[in-house]
Amino acid sequence: MTDHDVSAIRTLAGLATPMALRVAVTLGLPDRLHGDGAAVAQVAAELDVSAQALDLLLGHLATLGIVERAPAGYRTTGYGAALCVDAGNGLTNFLHLDMAGGRAEMAFVELLHSITTGAAAYPRRFGQDFWADLRRHPHLRESFDQQMTDRLREQVPQIVAGHDWGRYPTVVDVGGGRGTLLAAILAAYPGVRGHLVDLEPTAAGARRTFEAHRVADRARVTAGSFFDPLPHGADAYLLCDILHDWGDDDAHRILGRCVEAVSPTGRVLVVEPVGGRRAATEFDLAMLAIFGGRERRVDEFHALASVHGLVLDVVTDLSDQRCLLEFRLAAAER
Repeated sequence: MTDHDVSAIRTLAGLATPMALRVAVTLGLPDRLHGDGAAVAQVAAELDVSAQALDLLLGHLATLGIVERAPAGYRTTGYGAALCVDAGNGLTNFLHLDMAGGRAEMAFVELLHSITTGAAAYPRRFGQDFWADLRRHPHLRESFDQQMTDRLREQVPQIVAGHDWGRYPTVVDVGGGRGTLLAAILAAYPGVRGHLVDLEPTAAGARRTFEAHRVADRARVTAGSFFDPLPHGADAYLLCDILHDWGDDDAHRILGRCVEAVSPTGRVLVVEPVGGRRAATEFDLAMLAIFGGRERRVDEFHALASVHGLVLDVVTDLSDQRCLLEFRLAAAER
C-alpha cells in the first residue's frame, strides 16, 4: 500500500468535510453569502455563533470551493450556489440537520449498532424510530414529503414510460406521498382511474397535486395507513419506494393488505431499487441504518411474496435507479 492509498482512505473516512457541508446548510450560509458576501463578524453576530469558529468553517468551505474570499469577507461561489435553498435540487433537505433527510443521515453515526444487531440505528440516535419522529415533529414530515417529491422528480417520466399502465383500469397508489407519480400516470393514460392512500397531511398534498395536474376527476385520496385495510377491488396496487423502508415483518403486513384488497386477476406492482440490479450499496446501508430495511434482491422478493400467494411474473428495469416487479395471485391460475 502506498502513501497515496493511505491518504485516499483517510480522505474517504474523514468526517470534517461532510459535517462542514451539513453545518453550512443548516446555518444557511450559502444563501446568506450569495452575491457580494459578508464579513465573518457580521454573519456570526446575525447567527449568534462564535466568529472565530465560523471563520474556521468558512476557511474549510473555501478549500472545497463552496465559498471564496471577497472584499466583503466571504461569498458563495457558483459551485456553492447548488446548496442554496432555491437551487431546487433537494440538497438542502439532504444536508440540513433539522430536516428529515439531513437528520436521518446522522443515524450513520450509530452504524455499528445496525451491523451488530441488524436493526435500525435511528432510534438509538434519536430515541424513537424515523416514523415516530415524523409524527412528533410536523416540520420533519413536511420536509420528508418534499424529499420524496424531489427524489422522484427525474425518475417519474421513466417510470411512466417504462410500463403499460393502461392495462389497469384502476390503480391504488399505496403510500403514494403527494401523488407525483400517480398524477403522471393518470395524465399519460386518460382511461385509468387512481386512488391514493397516505397519512394526513401528506394526503392533503396529494389532493392539491391532482388538482394541479387536472386529473382530480379521476383520482381519489384516502387518508390512512398501509397497515390498515386498503380500498378494495382495484386492478393494480402500486408500492413505490415502500417495502425497502421496512423489515420483513412489516413488509409482510403491507403485502398482506394489498393481497386482501386486489381483484382476483389484479396485480401488485413494486417499484424500487433492487439489490444487485438497480441498488447502490451506499443506499443499502442507508435503508438499514435509518429504517432497518434493505434493498432486497429478486430472490428475496420471491420469498417475501410467495407467503401471500403472489407469483413474480416479470422484473423490468425502469431507470438506472429503479425496477418494477409485477406480481399476480397464484390462485388466479386455477
